Amino acid sequence: MTLEDYKNRFGEDDAPGWDAIDGKLAEIYPGREPDFHFGTLIKYRLGGPDPIDGAGIYKRTDPTPHLHFVSYGMSELYYNEEAAGNEFSKWGFEFTFRLAVHPDRMPASDGEAPVWPINLMQNLARYVFESEKWFEHGHYLNANGPIMADAETDIVAILFSRDPELGTIATPHGALDFLQIVGITLGEVESLFGKQQSTAELLEKLSADNPLLITDLARRANDI
Repeated sequence: MTLEDYKNRFGEDDAPGWDAIDGKLAEIYPGREPDFHFGTLIKYRLGGPDPIDGAGIYKRTDPTPHLHFVSYGMSELYYNEEAAGNEFSKWGFEFTFRLAVHPDRMPASDGEAPVWPINLMQNLARYVFESEKWFEHGHYLNANGPIMADAETDIVAILFSRDPELGTIATPHGALDFLQIVGITLGEVESLFGKQQSTAELLEKLSADNPLLITDLARRANDI
């Protein structure tokens, strides 16, 4: 998209990047708004502490009950002539996360959804903004403890994968990946550090029975 096309199509009150994310989500969730939405009180570009401006959460029953979290803030969301037609939109991705939920514990739409996955996204976002080092498909890291603080779980590390449903999109500010945070065990991340298996091999194993790469905090280290 040329700058002239951008200026003809959008105005300073528009959020072309945000709209592009919503457009992709509408393909997966037609006719639906997020069941929950979290927004920051003061946007990061206005001096707030949280790089992610908001997150949408969708309740799912297929293929197994889970919550699908999607961030807004790692890509260029708002009108910005300097970003028009770039190769990548800001950092080139938005976070997603899928959390397994027991059917009896699925939060009611007028209730409260868990916020710790959003806090996890914010912590990862702060690292990116402060270090200027970004994440890509296939990256991984040891969280040095449960990914949910104080939880009794074997999920203590993170592997990043393109969201199996959302993938990659083009926006007026450039391309962005929907980069899914996938919880893995200590043994799994150590196998990556030690080169016993590649990230592609681990993702293939994980997705064999879990094609959407849903993170289940109840999964034990020897379950795969």
